[in-house]
Amino acid sequence: PPAYQTLLLDIMIGDQTLFTRSDEVESSWQIIDPLLKYLERRRREIPKYPAGSWGPPEAEELLRGAHSRWR
Repeated sequence: PPAYQTLLLDIMIGDQTLFTRSDEVESSWQIIDPLLKYLERRRREIPKYPAGSWGPPEAEELLRGAHSRWR
């Protein structure tokens, strides 16, 4: 049966194995929420470049220093 039918049947018969408990959700958000806030503070615009080009100039910056070439 399609996924929704399986899910609805599990709800009707009380099978909770496919569902997340509320304490699991709360624990997950305790980990994810600080990460999302950190990423939001450090948000940068994604460099744009023309199609068919070698990429944005920022990509060349990755090669400076210890890394001297793409592998």
